[in-house]
Amino acid sequence: MSPTLRSAIDTAAGGRQRAVIYCRISQDRTGANLGVDRQRLDCEALAERNGWDVVEVYVDNDVSAFSGKLRKDYRRMLADLELGTATIVIAWHTDRLHRSPTELEEYIDLSERRGVSTHTCQAGSIDLSSPSGRMTARILGAVARQESEHKGHRVAAARRQKAKAGQWSGGIRPFGWGVPTGETMKKVDKATGEEVDVPVLDMTKLVPEEGGALEVGTDMILSGGSVKGWVRWLADKGLLSTVGKSITHPAARDMLLRPRNAGIAVYQGEEIGRGLWEPAVSEPKFRAVVAILTNPGRVSTTGSEVKWFGSLIYRCGRPGCTATARCTKVGGSKQPSYRCQANHGGGRNAERLDAYVQDLIVERLSKPDAVDLLQPAPDGVNVAELQAESESIRRRLTDLAGMFGSGQISMAQFTEGSDIARAQLEGVTAQLARAAVKDPLVGLVGVKDVRAAWEACDLGRQRTVLRSLLDVILHPPRQGRMPDGGYFDYDAIETRWKR
Repeated sequence: MSPTLRSAIDTAAGGRQRAVIYCRISQDRTGANLGVDRQRLDCEALAERNGWDVVEVYVDNDVSAFSGKLRKDYRRMLADLELGTATIVIAWHTDRLHRSPTELEEYIDLSERRGVSTHTCQAGSIDLSSPSGRMTARILGAVARQESEHKGHRVAAARRQKAKAGQWSGGIRPFGWGVPTGETMKKVDKATGEEVDVPVLDMTKLVPEEGGALEVGTDMILSGGSVKGWVRWLADKGLLSTVGKSITHPAARDMLLRPRNAGIAVYQGEEIGRGLWEPAVSEPKFRAVVAILTNPGRVSTTGSEVKWFGSLIYRCGRPGCTATARCTKVGGSKQPSYRCQANHGGGRNAERLDAYVQDLIVERLSKPDAVDLLQPAPDGVNVAELQAESESIRRRLTDLAGMFGSGQISMAQFTEGSDIARAQLEGVTAQLARAAVKDPLVGLVGVKDVRAAWEACDLGRQRTVLRSLLDVILHPPRQGRMPDGGYFDYDAIETRWKR
């Protein structure tokens, strides 16, 4: 039954026609529902002028019809129309109803089956029962979809430009940046619905204490320290996240892996060039940290945190055994001891063993010739040239993507070219990392008080020094009292300097 015929029947029966209103806006920046409220008032006025009874109002706020996300009230409206709730749909404009051809065809089919007519405040009535009316609806839908796509391109371009400029596009402030400018702006508090003044932040400027913390964390990793060590350092300094919470290990790791730290702009997960904000660390240092933290072969602990200096580093000296020793408490013993993981029996007092090995390291690093232990810096690494080469390869990858998108090259050519470029980029990144990684002995050699410098290092840094400097092999100890009167057999500890 056509909507016109249905209207005539309803009028002849002396009844008022039943209508529903549908309102939608794709983005509600304030959360105040102002857009849908204005639409509803206009639609209610249209119903009043035509003598229609509004039996239901459906609202989808902050949901785009073009995005493909579920519009709950729109689906509820279609279900109600199937049940005969109303014969008229009122919307502010046709583009409030549909921006998808698939949705439009579903709506046309329902309108024909249930005799539903569509009226809008801006585009007039749409007679979906006639070929010309359906054509008009489809043209309006195509125009609306083109506008959405065009808007999407504009928004994407604007966001890309903002990303490169380091402008804050909303959300949580990134740790490290955001110095108050002294100005304020109005913002609606979603909890109260009231306007409040919030400070305007300059996202190109480093917050001194946060920028310094990023540099400290980067240097700690490059010197053999751990993310956990940096988390403890942050807690000791009283530094919190930008939402006022303690910084966890996963959050700290993510902070150190952000390209933003080195002034590198990222859009949709891809690096797009140099940003326009102050970097917290140099690019070589950043690349080195990424290489270290993402290295699958990196020595790290699983489960509980390692609390003892030589755990899983000291080696068993039993003939044929290649296992390392772990610090544990066995049975009812209250004294932690190192024991072979292959269960060769016997334990070594952990505190005495660690103190002995650490004393050896401090003594060696305190000697005048300790500077000879330092590993030479990589030869022939030109950081400036490597950075230029890195950016050139990234531009090549972008150009390849553009050529493939425009049909200038085939998928096979694009894949081959991308694979070659990415392999070259991995090599350049490895060289940049190699240039920035610090010898863990730097800062311990040539200082006035080696003992104080050693004790100032976190456990992760100390363990890295141990791995790089000394092999410790635990041989079966002698039983009974030792010549010095004690029971700890120092002669059963073999040490071999690696440098």
